[in-house]
Amino acid sequence: MTAIAPAPYWLYLLECEGGVYYAGIAIDVERRFYQHLFGVGAKFTRARPPLRVIAAREYPSKSDALRAELRLKARSRGEKVGFFAEAAGA
Repeated sequence: MTAIAPAPYWLYLLECEGGVYYAGIAIDVERRFYQHLFGVGAKFTRARPPLRVIAAREYPSKSDALRAELRLKARSRGEKVGFFAEAAGA
């Protein structure tokens, strides 16, 4: 019997109204973006609806994605987009 690998998690960065960023994790970034857009997402994005997904990066597990989210949130605004390039090894 073959074990089914768990779905990967994604760390994503949204640009929201007012030019602010929002970071989160999800299994399906597109679906989560629309949840935020239609007010089903986080309280932050209900007040500042998202405009676009700036970047997303895949992680093998939820815990890996959560750890990366904490590292991302510790960065300054100017460093957040660069975080995704660093994580990709670019």
